[in-house]
Amino acid sequence: MGATETTVTGPSGRRKVGLVAAALAGVLALLAALAVGHLAAGFISVSASPYLAVGNGAIDLTPVGLKDYAVRTFGTHDKLVLLSGMAAVLVVVAALAGIASRRSPWPGTAVIALFGLIGVVAVVARPDLRPVAIVAPLASLGAGVVVFRLLHRAARTWDAQGTLRRKGQSRRSFLVTGAGVVAGSLAAGVGGQLLVSTRDAAASRAAVGRLVPARTAPPIPADADFEKLGTPPFLTPNSKFYRVDTALTVPQLRTEDWSLRVHGMVDREKRYRYSDIRDRPLVERTITMTCVSNEVGGAYVSTANFVGVELADLLEEAGIRPGAEQLFSSSVDGWTSGTPITGALDRDRGAMLALGMNGEPLPLEHGFPARLVVPGLYGYVSATKWLVDLEVTTWRARQAYWLRRGWAEKAPIKTESRIDTPLGFQTVPAGTVRVAGVAWAQHTGIDKVEVRVDNGPWQPATLSTQVTVDTWRMWWTQLEVPPGLHQVTCRATDRSGYTQTQERVGTVPDGATGWHTISFTTK
Repeated sequence: MGATETTVTGPSGRRKVGLVAAALAGVLALLAALAVGHLAAGFISVSASPYLAVGNGAIDLTPVGLKDYAVRTFGTHDKLVLLSGMAAVLVVVAALAGIASRRSPWPGTAVIALFGLIGVVAVVARPDLRPVAIVAPLASLGAGVVVFRLLHRAARTWDAQGTLRRKGQSRRSFLVTGAGVVAGSLAAGVGGQLLVSTRDAAASRAAVGRLVPARTAPPIPADADFEKLGTPPFLTPNSKFYRVDTALTVPQLRTEDWSLRVHGMVDREKRYRYSDIRDRPLVERTITMTCVSNEVGGAYVSTANFVGVELADLLEEAGIRPGAEQLFSSSVDGWTSGTPITGALDRDRGAMLALGMNGEPLPLEHGFPARLVVPGLYGYVSATKWLVDLEVTTWRARQAYWLRRGWAEKAPIKTESRIDTPLGFQTVPAGTVRVAGVAWAQHTGIDKVEVRVDNGPWQPATLSTQVTVDTWRMWWTQLEVPPGLHQVTCRATDRSGYTQTQERVGTVPDGATGWHTISFTTK
């Protein structure tokens, strides 16, 4: 037998699949499985795609501390990091499963079947999917097993060293089969994405047109911010408004498909279509929102003009029964939040069902077609996006997403302040140094901000005009600082007379506290 015909056999004489071919068989089977699953999901819901369903399940099962670390470390890229990490792990496991199947296809088949069953469980566990969604992970499982067995059979005559036998026919057969799998997987994946795009909400959003409020928010005065001195602009552009949520993909909900159900401890169950809300007299309010995951000095605080209707009007039309404690809200993707019913009904607080943001319909990633906005409360109890359901209930009867994970039941936003200029570890000229930033105490208002250098005496900062008690307030001051390494600290006092505490507390369970301090160098 010639050198090019040498084969490697197992104890039973069965030809052993080459190492490279075995690994490729596992990886290509994984690719086919995910692509077919995504194609099937295109006919049902993108959330039924096994890869995304498992990712969403991973988010739900992640411990609070780790999830908080991910938000703090990766910011709005946390979901991309999760999906990338999942992809890397799947590829490695698939390759190892293929290698473990060099003598027999059964180890790889078992691993692929396990992947498929995990996908089935993840899809079945999704609260936003119908039973028919199980078709997607089952199709994924079937495609993975069939493709792996096909590739394994094609690779069986390709020996462990990858040398040619039978005048190259075996290698050529495997490569042709593999290329066909890649082409088919790409076609399935693209087809699934095209099907998903047919339900794209962007066109629906564009058709909404301009939302004209019957009651507009007071004009923003020119001295509401000190942007030229280093603070953010008073109104945060929609593209820069912070986003923290659990959605791996932005829900695609069209106005023509949207409705809001109000039920539970009410006299009359109500259901509203988008046109029912759009045709009401709309109100505009300027509101600063803050995420409970915002660390001291963090960026998860933004301000916008929101347009919508009074939430109290909708609740009163349903008739709230005695004993109600909580407004349990649900997103179209199954995420839930619990808002104190007193806050939702308090007209002085100004809770809204919002349709618009900064002069346009809500951006898709910020809740289009409709979301909750309840001023003065952290977002996890006040800002449900892609809202579809409001249940009036008690705290005992229903526990929302974050409440089940150990966060606080009630979450008023804490009085905090932040330094924006200079940046941490920045080098600036010695002498007069400008320090500027923002402070917030939503629904109470900021009365004073003080700054100190190197633990020296507190010095008052100049405040911008207070627009409303529900918005942040900018501040700035000038300090005489000699050359060297220095620290600057800020603290705020709200209109109730409370001065923010120096005690450093993390975000769990109801928001961080502490004075923001940065280091900088002067030369």
